[in-house]
Amino acid sequence: MPTYTYKAHDTRAGQDVTNVIDADNEVSAVAMIKRMGYVPMELKTVPRRSALPALPGAPRGFRLPFGLFSGGSVKPAAITLFTRQLSTLQDAGLPIVQSLTILGDMQRPGVLRKVIADVRRDVEEGTMISDALAHHPRLFDRLYTNLVRAGESAGALDVILRRLAEFREKSQKLQRKILGALIYPAAVMTIAGGILTFIMIFIVPRFEQIFHEIGLTLPTVTQVLILVSSFMGSWWWAIGLGIFGGFSFLRLWRRTATGGAIVDRLALRVPVIGNVIRKGAVARFTRTLGILVRSGVGFLEALEITRAATPNIVVQNAISDIRESVKEGDTINAPLAASGVFDDLVVNMIKVGEETGELDRMLMKIADTYDEEVDAAVAGMMALMEPLLVVFMGFVVGFIVIALFMPLLTMMDGMMHQS
Repeated sequence: MPTYTYKAHDTRAGQDVTNVIDADNEVSAVAMIKRMGYVPMELKTVPRRSALPALPGAPRGFRLPFGLFSGGSVKPAAITLFTRQLSTLQDAGLPIVQSLTILGDMQRPGVLRKVIADVRRDVEEGTMISDALAHHPRLFDRLYTNLVRAGESAGALDVILRRLAEFREKSQKLQRKILGALIYPAAVMTIAGGILTFIMIFIVPRFEQIFHEIGLTLPTVTQVLILVSSFMGSWWWAIGLGIFGGFSFLRLWRRTATGGAIVDRLALRVPVIGNVIRKGAVARFTRTLGILVRSGVGFLEALEITRAATPNIVVQNAISDIRESVKEGDTINAPLAASGVFDDLVVNMIKVGEETGELDRMLMKIADTYDEEVDAAVAGMMALMEPLLVVFMGFVVGFIVIALFMPLLTMMDGMMHQS
């Protein structure tokens, strides 16, 4: 439980008193002081020794990075909520140390609570909060810390934190929409694949045994189905390993510069899904760059931070071309148009923003527009996916049914002719 030192006025004795008190958080401490009949005047947190593991011979202030050995993790939504709450406390005029103390006490025991305590301790020792946050890059990335640094420099930390919280909320909402749109067809295909695998491994062999006992001459379609069924029944483990190995190789190859560029470019060209991914990439790029420019970050640095925060390598390469163009004194329009990701609307709106000196406002407007277009594209994709999946499943099941019943129909037809 935190310990606080307080200074209060005793109205009955007509004098000031100073003492210490233990409370769950600052709000509880103030309430306890008032219940004692005092008027709170000043409240400070008593610094506690670090609970972090120290290394022998390590320099003063050195700490092991949280999450590296603790086995814990922090969800992005928790960081967003922390940002929103810190913005609210800063807007209310609370000192940054007290704000961090309150937020730390609100957290459940875990990585985030320890990180907030670590940040608060660094700030108490005179470190800028942006630098304190930068000590934990797994939770607070370069975009986050640079925006906080810009807010500190401009004396508008509460405003920057509010913008950052809104940015993260919209980015996470957009990401959930795209992932949600991709999860549905993937889930349907997985379930359908499981059902078809069961039919091929367990049902088709029973029909094969019946055909063998009767001594039927099997048509080509049925023979092909039985061959596929026999292969799946005998080599199911190899098929599973092949699928797992293929996905693992694709993930590793995706991390290379060449493989990532090829995979991301192909993903953008996939019918329907590629359109959703492209619109989402444009919305993320414009919103990230817009909030950095609006917050006073230099344009070249803003482009570099945006590039680092962009997962799509095709867009990363386009941002690199834009940065080189700006360094040479040119506009960003030509690299944007040449990337193949940004359409004419985006290029022209950014051009207008450059000419009018309102680039940040134009970028945010583009991001809002493309957020709405992502909604429409996701809805259209879902409406198209359902009938396509139904048709695909109908075709596969129909093929299996026809292949299995054709020999029986041939046998029945022969019996009718004999009679």
